[in-house]
Amino acid sequence: MSRRLFLGRATAAIAGVSAVGTVGYGMSSALGDPVIEPVTVRLPKLDPRLNGLRFAVVSDIHLGPLTGIGHTQRIVRMINGLEADVVAIVGDLVDGSVAQLGSLARPLKSLESRYGAYFVTGNHEYFSPEGPEEWVEELGELGVRSLRNERVEIAHQGAVLDLAGVNDVGGVSSGDGPDFAKALGGRAAGRSTVLLAHQPIQVSEAARHGVDLQLSGHTHGGQIAPFNLVVGLQQQVVSGLATVDGVQVYVTRGAGFWGPPVRVGAPPEISLVELRS
Repeated sequence: MSRRLFLGRATAAIAGVSAVGTVGYGMSSALGDPVIEPVTVRLPKLDPRLNGLRFAVVSDIHLGPLTGIGHTQRIVRMINGLEADVVAIVGDLVDGSVAQLGSLARPLKSLESRYGAYFVTGNHEYFSPEGPEEWVEELGELGVRSLRNERVEIAHQGAVLDLAGVNDVGGVSSGDGPDFAKALGGRAAGRSTVLLAHQPIQVSEAARHGVDLQLSGHTHGGQIAPFNLVVGLQQQVVSGLATVDGVQVYVTRGAGFWGPPVRVGAPPEISLVELRS
């Protein structure tokens, strides 16, 4: 065998072994426990009495045929272990209808938090044959409140935080898109506002309405490197905490996967966001 032929075959063998190893690692990451990502966000206007208010943030769970009920049970168990004040599910919960996947969502009924669990739609909820409404109703039965271009007050230690949620931009074509004016209009002056919005790109509109912090998902952190670079061409933030147009936005990488059950360089995540003044 010539030296050139030997080197060519050796290089091909190494590349093949590396590819198999990478996919194997990516599958174990995608199908394993999410990592817990603690993050402290300082909001200049935050009432000091709200110091330490904690949000368990999860997105892109993507319940589907490949996940099984164990996926949901694991996420619920990990969130409950955080003992958060608020649970925020920021879109892309499912990839199918209630008839197909309702049983996989049932463990969400066991979510625990001081002030409740909240949900906003992601683009995949609009891919469901029946649309997002059936999931909004189903989640309500499970004790998870959907914020459909609306807000609630979170009262904590004598102070109040506005928690708002807007629909995903994927609902625009069906007349069910985000309405920031409805969700954020008429707020009490000086009160801090946290917005749940599935896609980071929605932060530009949030800035026009004086939001202090936006919690988002959608990107999967790129899911498989180097796709994080491609995602960055569309979304201002791919993962982590950043400031856009004067608004802080935290993007969680998501706890599930879409497409192949592989995650490389972007492990699944549940975020624990703590507010500080």
